[in-house]
Amino acid sequence: MAVYDLEEQERVADLKAWWAQWGNVLSWIAIAAAIVLVGVQGWRWWKSTRADEASALYVAVSGALRAGDAAKAKDAMASLADKFAGTSYAPRAALLYAKVLWNAGDKAGARAQYQWVVDRSDDDDLKQVARYRLAETHVDEGKFDEALKLLDTKHAEAYAGLYADLRGDALAASGRTAEARSAYQAALAKIDAKTPYRSFIQVKLDALPATAAPANPAPATAASPAAPAKP
Repeated sequence: MAVYDLEEQERVADLKAWWAQWGNVLSWIAIAAAIVLVGVQGWRWWKSTRADEASALYVAVSGALRAGDAAKAKDAMASLADKFAGTSYAPRAALLYAKVLWNAGDKAGARAQYQWVVDRSDDDDLKQVARYRLAETHVDEGKFDEALKLLDTKHAEAYAGLYADLRGDALAASGRTAEARSAYQAALAKIDAKTPYRSFIQVKLDALPATAAPANPAPATAASPAAPAKP
């Protein structure tokens, strides 16, 4: 028994010595780990809470769109832009709010919302949708050069047909018939043949006036003699 007691005392002494050397370090590591764990859980809770609040505001904007209530949409969008601009809900709500404003006749306000998405969103798809909608507003107001500038920016292949179609609208409205025809043809090449939208583009293409022939043809030259008179 005395041997076992001696061995046990040696182990206890070794443990005490080890703890005296490393105990403080281990305690600080345990404390740091606990702080990190609490911090991560707190961050997740805070992020989840923000997402819930942003989602509720997005739903409010969406409901205002269905109800045609521009005032309600304005308040919800203001809160989203002020407190939750970095969430995915803010640019989506801005697109909806722009439609509310446009329907209410506030075209400048609608353009401002589309521009906000272009400038602030981290989602490339939303930026391209906003840029397209913004170009639509310019076409509607006869600002064709501004529309074409937006439509000529780099965009994903998925949007190529829509962008080309709207380019055709802008070019046709500004009297650039040949360019409009090319744009509509490009749109037809990009749009799925099974979608009814393609037929709409074809109607616009068919409605374009034929390219006029030169009003004053060049006179015959020695190298190109005039056609002989009919008998």
